[in-house]
Amino acid sequence: MKNTKSVSPQVCEIIHIPEKPSFLPHLQPTVNVLASVIEPKDANTLVRKLNQIAPLENLQHVKRVRKKCIDGGKPQLSLLLCMTVGNDDGEDDCMPCEILELVKSYQLTTFITRVCKYAATSKEEWDEQCKLWPTSYHPPTYNISGITGFSEEESQSVFGFMRHTITLATSSVGQVVNAAVIVDPSTKQVIASACDQVISSASLANEVSKEGSCSNYIENLKASNLENQQTSLLDGSIGELKHITNNVACLHPWQWALRSSGCWHPLRHAAIVAIEYSAAGDLQLFPDYKARSPLKKQKIEESGFQSNGHSYQSLRPYLCTGYDIYLAWEPCAMCAMALVHQRVRRIFFSSPNSSAGALGSVHRLQGERSLNHHYAVFRVVLPEEVVRNKVVDGKTSGSG
Repeated sequence: MKNTKSVSPQVCEIIHIPEKPSFLPHLQPTVNVLASVIEPKDANTLVRKLNQIAPLENLQHVKRVRKKCIDGGKPQLSLLLCMTVGNDDGEDDCMPCEILELVKSYQLTTFITRVCKYAATSKEEWDEQCKLWPTSYHPPTYNISGITGFSEEESQSVFGFMRHTITLATSSVGQVVNAAVIVDPSTKQVIASACDQVISSASLANEVSKEGSCSNYIENLKASNLENQQTSLLDGSIGELKHITNNVACLHPWQWALRSSGCWHPLRHAAIVAIEYSAAGDLQLFPDYKARSPLKKQKIEESGFQSNGHSYQSLRPYLCTGYDIYLAWEPCAMCAMALVHQRVRRIFFSSPNSSAGALGSVHRLQGERSLNHHYAVFRVVLPEEVVRNKVVDGKTSGSG
């Protein structure tokens, strides 16, 4: 699968957004460390002592020992002592006391060198890192279908659901909002769909009327802003179209606080509303389940309670476990975290969110290892004319 940053606007493409940002080989961030050439016979002892007094907590991907050949094949070992402190010049008064004692005991001659700050995300990055100092590389071990590639059938399904999502996002007269569509990938069934509801329909109508009649607005859009609107949806750049996209909740998560009038709700972003609808659907499908206490629910799930010949354990989903969600725009931190709690399997979005995106643009929540659930994230790029048609059709018809 391609991980390119520059994509052709005329082709459909699914781009994986990795847990950590990738860097060009010559642009990988580095940090200075203190090292020393050592005698091979002292290597094991020194490594054990250093692991106790100066563990590499933030550089666990960096190896302690570097081996290279000199003088016609004679091995030379260099040992990473610790990260530099103070003025980074390797002077004795800048070393931690334990390191200084070790240096004096073994009569080490220290020097400053650089190592890569982050673990490699690809084989190519790893090769470049090892030119500075040896590091370890662990290829991704995701157990999620679609990470390493999509079949033609899967790709067409993804493109179809994203087109549907963009249609929802552009269906309001005079405005563009974010839209969310939750899908069960095993059945290709839409579980729930929703748009932003941070602003009431009445307030939206008032804003449109302030800018002029709907027909005038549409004509202005077609005449001068269509190309910019298309760029906004494809590249996440709102620029001159802020008056159109200012109701996309994830793009402006704090805008509700600046409003002095109108009916605004700060939390009802598209993803949150779609989660609510999904939960409401579960309650309708499993009416007896909601009446049980949490303890009884746990026991039911553990035992596979049978009712009318059906197992609650096998039929009732746990939140959104295993589901995919499609979003017109990259979600903000609140929505991205809500999707962690919902145990979604994959997130697909069409346009980056340069102002508040939590899945690659500003933050990278999918790479936060302290979380108890991780999902895969993809950007779906559609041809320009597809997005253009959705925008124009939505502005013209105003249908939901």
